[in-house]
Amino acid sequence: MFQGGLPAWLLQKPNIILRSADTDYLEAVSSWLAILLPKIKPWLYINGGNIITVQIENEYGSYFACDYNYMRHLRKLFRFFLGEDVVLFTTDGNTDKEMTCGTLDGLYATVDFGTETNITVAFNRQRRFEPQGPLVNSEFYTGWLDHWGDQHAVVGAQKVSRVLEEMLTMGANVNMYMFEGGTNFGYWNGADHDTSFRSVVTSYDYDAPLTEAGDPTEKLLAIRDVIKRFRDVPSGPMPPATPKFAYGFVRLQQVGNISTLLDTLSPFGPVQSKYPLTFEEMKQYYGYMLYRTTLPQDLSEPTPLISPLNGVHDRAYVSVNGVFQGLLQRDTILVMNVTGKQGDTLDILVENMGRVNFGSKINDYKGLVSNLILGKDILTDWKMYPLDIDGAISSGWPHSNGQKSIPSPQREPSTGPTVYMGTLQPNGLAWDTFLKLNEWIKGQIWINGVNLGRYWPARGPQQTLYVPGPLLSTSLPNNITLLELEGAPTNLLLLFMDRPQLNVTAGKS
Repeated sequence: MFQGGLPAWLLQKPNIILRSADTDYLEAVSSWLAILLPKIKPWLYINGGNIITVQIENEYGSYFACDYNYMRHLRKLFRFFLGEDVVLFTTDGNTDKEMTCGTLDGLYATVDFGTETNITVAFNRQRRFEPQGPLVNSEFYTGWLDHWGDQHAVVGAQKVSRVLEEMLTMGANVNMYMFEGGTNFGYWNGADHDTSFRSVVTSYDYDAPLTEAGDPTEKLLAIRDVIKRFRDVPSGPMPPATPKFAYGFVRLQQVGNISTLLDTLSPFGPVQSKYPLTFEEMKQYYGYMLYRTTLPQDLSEPTPLISPLNGVHDRAYVSVNGVFQGLLQRDTILVMNVTGKQGDTLDILVENMGRVNFGSKINDYKGLVSNLILGKDILTDWKMYPLDIDGAISSGWPHSNGQKSIPSPQREPSTGPTVYMGTLQPNGLAWDTFLKLNEWIKGQIWINGVNLGRYWPARGPQQTLYVPGPLLSTSLPNNITLLELEGAPTNLLLLFMDRPQLNVTAGKS
């Protein structure tokens, strides 16, 4: 099974209704499927390939639109490109409403659920919507994902194996989600928004039978013991875990504050607008963008900077003349105080922390999506710098600049968004490792130009980032670049460990 997401450029049309019969959305869907589906057709089982069935939507019954015209359009497209003989199916949650809105005649209806569900009730519900054919749990949840600030999700091996055995005893078909954990490298983590915005952590270890690094677990052995009661399993021992290595400490040095690096990180310069533009309007779909204006008056006393319409999506780091003054955060921090003089430069670095990918709020615009108020003034006359940090780093910056252009280490590291650099010296090994950022607060890190993802040990539960061995060189210095958004520790140290730490919730910073 493979799944995809929706491209952020769809949101350039501000009134688009995603996952519906909206004309603009259907045009984009049709164009994409006209390219994708012909590539899939030769690999269908009916054509001698290994694709047994094809899912046309995912948990559509959980979405507010409940648009049968949209589902009919998908059914028509898939039939046109893949033919009449392939089995098309839908997957929906285990409620009548979800099954009603997510299913359609001519599409095989399946359910998904985890270990807390009464499987007899669940499969009876599937049978009501799909009277004939196999019982199918298309997503049997072997674990769950984490959000920043949550406790690490754990689902016991005995519970997973017990429910799996119950389903197989009934003759049901089971697809495990996840069977192997993974990593939200770069900016690829998603987010949820039920009562408030919650960003998913970088690790997608998921407490799955195979870990983020692909290693077997007790849960995998328990699952194998269940399956071999019903089917033959490969003989011989389980492949062992891959080797890990603790490379130890690496000291970084400061490159500079983001505000001083705009020529490098935003090579095409700013776009000017009276009012702030969103990421989507700027075609900056991921990462970071810097909004710049000037203070309209003297602020000798702390003056509130307000996001009155909850318009910071998702987290904003506020500086005046390069001095960090605090932050605003979607849903939780809508006011902070600012001081300065009239004409001082006000910089607001906005972080896109991942798009909402479930529920009714997937039209998730990023950046300053409404005006900010300083005291009684609406801030205007903005310069907006889209930051291509990844492009600069993949081109060799800042290490390619040479040590002479890098300021000497400071006794007191800067606060606010600042870039740091260092190298991990090779020792002849390129093994998997785990990067711990003790006392660093929040940011992003790259190794040899590859964006490992976000870190936020101050929030937890994830404390280490997975570093696959193939990213490392055994003969050349391994370049490390780090963007710390709030404040670095005095020692500027990173630690490479031989094991992950995914279960430490430090607080709600």
